[in-house]
Amino acid sequence: MAATGASGLTRRQLGRSALALGGAVAVAPFPAGPAEAVPASGRHPTLRHGSAERAGLLSAHLRRLVADAQAFLGPSPKHPWYAGAVLLAGRGGTVALHRPIGAAVRYQAYDETTDTGVEFPADQQIAMAEDTVFDLASVSKLFTSILAVQQIERGALGLEATVASYLPDFGRAGKQDITVRQLLTHTSGLRAWIPLYNAPTHEERLQLIWDEPPLNPPGSTYLYSDLNLISLQLVLEKITGRTLDTLLHDEITAPLGMHHTRFNPPAAWKPRIAATEDARRPWSGLDRGLVWGEVHDENAFSLGGVAGHAGVFSNAWDLAVLGRTLLNGGAYGSSRVLQKESVELMFTDFNTAFPGDEHGLGFELYQHWYMGAMATPRTAGHTGFTGTSLVLDPTTDSFLVVLGNSVHPVRSWRSGSAPRVAAADNMARAVPVRPRHGRTAWFSGMASATTASLALPALDTSCGDARLRCALWWDTEPRSDVLTLEASTDGGASWQPLAFTTARHGEPPREHPTGTVTGWSGRVWHRLRAQLPPHRQLVLRWRYATDRVYVGRGAYVDGLRVEASDTVLFDEARPADAARITASGWAAAAN
Repeated sequence: MAATGASGLTRRQLGRSALALGGAVAVAPFPAGPAEAVPASGRHPTLRHGSAERAGLLSAHLRRLVADAQAFLGPSPKHPWYAGAVLLAGRGGTVALHRPIGAAVRYQAYDETTDTGVEFPADQQIAMAEDTVFDLASVSKLFTSILAVQQIERGALGLEATVASYLPDFGRAGKQDITVRQLLTHTSGLRAWIPLYNAPTHEERLQLIWDEPPLNPPGSTYLYSDLNLISLQLVLEKITGRTLDTLLHDEITAPLGMHHTRFNPPAAWKPRIAATEDARRPWSGLDRGLVWGEVHDENAFSLGGVAGHAGVFSNAWDLAVLGRTLLNGGAYGSSRVLQKESVELMFTDFNTAFPGDEHGLGFELYQHWYMGAMATPRTAGHTGFTGTSLVLDPTTDSFLVVLGNSVHPVRSWRSGSAPRVAAADNMARAVPVRPRHGRTAWFSGMASATTASLALPALDTSCGDARLRCALWWDTEPRSDVLTLEASTDGGASWQPLAFTTARHGEPPREHPTGTVTGWSGRVWHRLRAQLPPHRQLVLRWRYATDRVYVGRGAYVDGLRVEASDTVLFDEARPADAARITASGWAAAAN
């Protein structure tokens, strides 16, 4: 199900509004064969359950992740965001959190006259379980994308080749120049979706795709579109001579041991599948009643349940295996499904021409609207309309799976991605930041719509040669959340930004003439230097201001020290000096 309309709003814009209520790269085929075994000596990490400590995570924040997720089982703000969910989080080869909450099956129908759900009798409701299987909706696009990149590796598919070179009928209506890359990065110009399910036969559904003109010139605009991955499915089936469900099994799920991942789950799986929507017009395109055990997306349903944009069913553990495989560089245990270079491409932004809509091959990148504070330029993931999501952070080697049945009993009960953001914020906080000096560092916190300040006492810098030194760590929502170094010469009545430089190991210093930092810093400590203006009563402070929507991981300051010639004016390491720091919203944190 497309999460954007013909108006051209991006998924990021839709997520932001609800919560608030590219450059081309030419690549040659990589030498690779089918999904292959890795030599025993080259086994890659596999998953096992373990403690937060074993995963290098902070258990308190994983507990908070669960508590926050449970809150969305209640009014959010009027109805539950989901009837239930399965939460899975880990780092490295350790799954430190795997928790079901709520119900997999609760409602038998939706009553539109009262806007309420009609519940099954209590003895017919099914609690969520660790192994509950979900309709992944658009998370399915990741599987189609991986299958395409495998064919690029093997030389059977060209990233910059036109789609029409494989499917001549696709080239009609002005689509002759659309490339495979543009399908994978949603820059083809095709509209978000069309109701293929209204066509009575498969041939007529294909005819709708062949006759569909681009909404925008190919390559000129980012517009998330189901049609891109449906078209890519048709290419894959043409060049391989195999159906997409067969490709999924042979090339991904069988080699990786993902035994609970497939299109069209058998009837025997139904008791373990989370129900979705009471699908009826006008909110659904088809009158189907309670959808349970069959694909929710109307177009995927009309295509026989096997579609490039939707239709894959899976559970949290299998998705974590997929995530671990990609974080491993394409291998899991003794099996390899992608070359490391291919994974790098999937995690590389091809949409540099469209800031805010960063996209690799199939994977979305750096999207705070559902990745929350896990978002970095390298963080990759995807969401699904039914309430699913997968987020992978290569920087911290961490992964998060949130699977919820958020269209159960009806899609209008949920909006935005607040539960995904809350889970990702807590997961990001669970990855510790070690202080640069000593046992604690000053931490700004991760609250939205706040201003936090950290001030030194008034210092005499009138000698004219005073310098501030400290260690600085920041990771904020770019441009929206800003950390500023400021100085006051009138006792704090007014403040002026103070220019400084930062440097990280192995790189030249970087100037910050506006006295601010924002966005991505690499999640490493930087050395900071600032020349201070001469004054007998100079006050310095850090001010961290966030907007009301999303936040990053925050900011840390450590080892504050002010020197003038051979004199130390302030040193945080001295207890008497540290006691004179004034903090509002900042806290001394051990990690």
